[in-house]
Amino acid sequence: MSTASTDDRRHADVVIVGGGVVGSSIALHLRRDGFRGRVVVVERDPTYLRASSALATGGFRQQYGSTLNVQMARFSLEFYKRFDAELVTPTHTPRVWLRQRGYLFLANAGNAARLETRFARMREAGANVERWNVARLREALPDAMLEDIEFAIFGPEDGYFEPREVLAGTRAAAEHAGVEYVTAEVVGVERSGGRTSGVVVRQNARHEYEISAPVVVNAAGTWAAQIGAMVGVTIPISPVRQTSFRAALPRTWPYRFPMVFDPDGTHWRHDDARGHDEVDRIVLGRSKMEEVPGENFEPEGRRFQTELAPSLYRRVPAMQPLEVVQCWAGLYEMTPDQNALLGEHPALPGFVIAAGFSGHGVMMAPATGAAVSQLIREGRCTKFDVRPLAPDRFDRGDPFWDDALI
Repeated sequence: MSTASTDDRRHADVVIVGGGVVGSSIALHLRRDGFRGRVVVVERDPTYLRASSALATGGFRQQYGSTLNVQMARFSLEFYKRFDAELVTPTHTPRVWLRQRGYLFLANAGNAARLETRFARMREAGANVERWNVARLREALPDAMLEDIEFAIFGPEDGYFEPREVLAGTRAAAEHAGVEYVTAEVVGVERSGGRTSGVVVRQNARHEYEISAPVVVNAAGTWAAQIGAMVGVTIPISPVRQTSFRAALPRTWPYRFPMVFDPDGTHWRHDDARGHDEVDRIVLGRSKMEEVPGENFEPEGRRFQTELAPSLYRRVPAMQPLEVVQCWAGLYEMTPDQNALLGEHPALPGFVIAAGFSGHGVMMAPATGAAVSQLIREGRCTKFDVRPLAPDRFDRGDPFWDDALI
């Protein structure tokens, strides 16, 4: 493992702001792709207590309605399938608990037409998806009440993993490959000659110094807009709270739930026991469309009894009574079209943005790392056509819509 000094080596070839799963994936892919320059990742909180990648529920899917998102999701899935074997280091053995149990979207009279259209678009985009009738659904969810359900869309390669292990394994592999992590806060982005020239970091509330670099990657997640403002670049990303719950089932379930999405937006999946003494649990949540943007990490615990539990008990009465064992809140980094900002900002050469994933940052992190690595090394990305995700697309009135975002 290599660690940057705070007093001597003040130059880097690439500085990455944000050491979460996206920033660490970019750093790792640079090394795996043969980049030999000095890569420094600046992360202000190595505990990751408020990192979106650490607070995520860990779902992954390829059920998108655009070819670009499907390609990036499929690339990332293949990477995660090899993750435990390929990212072992002398100091860390990853275990991401990959479970390909599928994403299952239920359709009733209210959303059936929309899901039919989505299914056709996903198939056209290359996603591996199936349309299930109610009889097939009853085989998969024998305890569910399905009288109002007309059909479902199932992604057999989709599923979930442990996001904290993804983050820990990606960072450990990046460090082992020679990436340097600095625990500090970026307080300024420097520019010279019309392009990025480095960052100013602060340590211990008093010590400030500059790390010069021709390339600065803004992978600061929900704080990416603040980093952009330091250099006069407007980044349309807003933090939006998401409250999640972990609940103990009343008994050990005889089968495993996929990631199930009820028509009302409530979603749940199994949370597999890690040891013989652990109880059978599920992870559940529901996006709150009227949530006011802001850095709010206080979970809305009351929503379990007022919204989620009634929905679950209607759909699967045998779940009663669920016992909440954990309630937490994390932030989605939302853009106006709910897709990432990815690429060099045309107003500032050398300033690359990889943020605003709007809830699918962890599942897209490997593809993002590969794309940004190629952008930095070759000046363009041919692995994926990421031009629709250009950071200035909203300034040009050219948003990138995908009907399968949730």
